[in-house]
Amino acid sequence: MNGILVIDKLGGMTSRDAVNRVQRWFPRKTKIGHTGTLDPLATGVLVVCVGLATRLADYVQAMGKSYASRFRLGATSTRDDADGDVTETPNAPTPTRDQLDAALARFIGVIEQVPPAVSALRVGGRRAHDLVRKGREVALAARAVRVDAIRVNRFEWPFLDVEVDCGKGTYIRSIARDLGAALGCRGMVQTLRRTRVGPFAAEQGVGVDAPPAELKLLPMLTVLAGVPQLPLTAEEALRLRQGQRVPIAPASGGRQPPESVELALLDELGELLGIGIVERGVLVTRVMFHQ
Repeated sequence: MNGILVIDKLGGMTSRDAVNRVQRWFPRKTKIGHTGTLDPLATGVLVVCVGLATRLADYVQAMGKSYASRFRLGATSTRDDADGDVTETPNAPTPTRDQLDAALARFIGVIEQVPPAVSALRVGGRRAHDLVRKGREVALAARAVRVDAIRVNRFEWPFLDVEVDCGKGTYIRSIARDLGAALGCRGMVQTLRRTRVGPFAAEQGVGVDAPPAELKLLPMLTVLAGVPQLPLTAEEALRLRQGQRVPIAPASGGRQPPESVELALLDELGELLGIGIVERGVLVTRVMFHQ
């Protein structure tokens, strides 16, 4: 019961709700955790780590993500999306396509972004959305995020359909809000779907109400698809499991693993044993999956 499960989350439920439903498929006390919160409005890819794979959660969270979203221009919301209280912008100017493209270009690259007040970020140890629900004013600081691409699929006022490729911590709601501000008409997210997290696509996802027979746990190694692999001998794997030092000579078995580069460590059966680096000819583990 160790692996990666790709869920296609429904709208109207939190990520925690989805994980609670998933837990019914596994024996009691199985460790399960999701990677990257999706708002209740949002649907799509929610990567769930099961068993020992929970130790890979940080790796999944750091992966690039893709979204398909419909922005609504000429309106604003208390949540920056359609789940909030929506206010129309009187006499909102309708931008031309050239104006729209020019404004979108400002959001490509590493940008400073203020997260939505209604978010899962912590302020003084409390979730921002909990504070907002209690009537507290929440002022979140801008932070650097990475936006790799924004593609326009359709623009028919007041709706703008886009696809966004971005890095960790990027809020699509903030892009819609800030784009509307830049155009002078205000903006918000009408619909949002996460279509990809790293190598995990929505097409792989199963619904939270799927029968257990449809479940397919992906190997933990899929998370480390871009990480160099270091196969170990049975003796090296045993020593590593026992917490012993494992020298990795450059010429050992024809291997020449680079120093200080993260490696996926494979045991004698080709299974993922851990993650480590080579420092001064000695293998140093960072994560171990089997003891």
